[in-house]
Amino acid sequence: MPKDDLQVMRELMENHREGFALERHFYTSEAVYEHDIKMFWNRNWIWVGHVSQIAEPGDYFLFDYGPESVIVVRDREGEVRAHLNVCRHRGSRVCLEKQGTARVFSCPYHAWTFGLDGKLRGGRAMGPDFDPAEYGLFPVQVQIFQGLIFVCADENPPPLTGGLDQLLPLAAPMQLENLTLAHEASYPVPANWKLALENYLECYHCAPSHQDYSRSHSLKDPADVQKYGEALRTRSAAIGLPSEELDLTGPNAQAPGADVYWRRYPLLPGYQTGSEDGAPLAPPLGALTGHDGGATDLTIGILNNFLIYADHLVGYRFVPRGLQETDIQVAWYVRGDAKEGRDYDKEALTWLWHVTSLDDERIIRHNQEGVNSHRFAPGPLSEMEWSLSSFYRSYFRMI
Repeated sequence: MPKDDLQVMRELMENHREGFALERHFYTSEAVYEHDIKMFWNRNWIWVGHVSQIAEPGDYFLFDYGPESVIVVRDREGEVRAHLNVCRHRGSRVCLEKQGTARVFSCPYHAWTFGLDGKLRGGRAMGPDFDPAEYGLFPVQVQIFQGLIFVCADENPPPLTGGLDQLLPLAAPMQLENLTLAHEASYPVPANWKLALENYLECYHCAPSHQDYSRSHSLKDPADVQKYGEALRTRSAAIGLPSEELDLTGPNAQAPGADVYWRRYPLLPGYQTGSEDGAPLAPPLGALTGHDGGATDLTIGILNNFLIYADHLVGYRFVPRGLQETDIQVAWYVRGDAKEGRDYDKEALTWLWHVTSLDDERIIRHNQEGVNSHRFAPGPLSEMEWSLSSFYRSYFRMI
């Protein structure tokens, strides 16, 4: 009897060689992809946006991944809530507009109407025994860290609170709750979501593949990180930033999916922020008094990555649309009171991670094309790809 795809997946997990890439099957099997959504994406925290994007009661936006759609809304009491965008009658999408302001959510199919809190307020001609209280929208868990909104579709999400408590004093001077969205963009790539995320998690490819990035960021060479690190710590302290690092990932995490990581590293000499010419791009974030020429890698959960300069934050996520369809989604945030044209130029602000994302689309696309070959066999990982092994272990634990 032939083995099914999930049985093959489990055998490959059992026989996986530590320090090597994953087998082709993980990126080419429709059954594995569906399992990823069910067991990994639905059970992990996903960064979806910032509280400033739903500033008033009734403001909402949608976040979609795989077959799922989530409504993120501020209710009448000012609380941020999230609901699955699935009518409890016959399953239609309830909310069709990507963002907006609503008093209620009314299903376009049979007009079942739900409050901002997800409770069913009315369903026509359902008979005397029908109880609306049993048919509210399915709730989605919400976690907010300094204004950043995370959601999880599972009733028992990974416990983040302990890690976030340790992160809070490190991030506090940046006042991330006081941000505003300057721009967001999506770069579709014909590749499995894991290849897209893996690409972000390592900088072994940075020097050969990201020439613009490599002119300013030391992460392409660990020796440069070490060389310029001490001077950065002095500059960071001078503008009000602590220099401590936090690594609650992998075995250090409170539980699978509860990873928290914070590390600031130096930009190369002449660069005060992630700009084309090294000059500042926007007013310093929060209580910072200037620019220190550094960038902070921030990870919350397994799927959510941020890069924070002294004057802006860039958020990255790699959202699955299909087996080999992924959206590279990038959002740029600046200080809450910054105004385009007065305090920052949007083209200059977004330049670096726009051109870098175009690079990423190309290299990830070619990576998937090669992995699709029947002759592909996983090769050994570089010392600079240590984070991939950590991701594989976390991935295996959750699927």
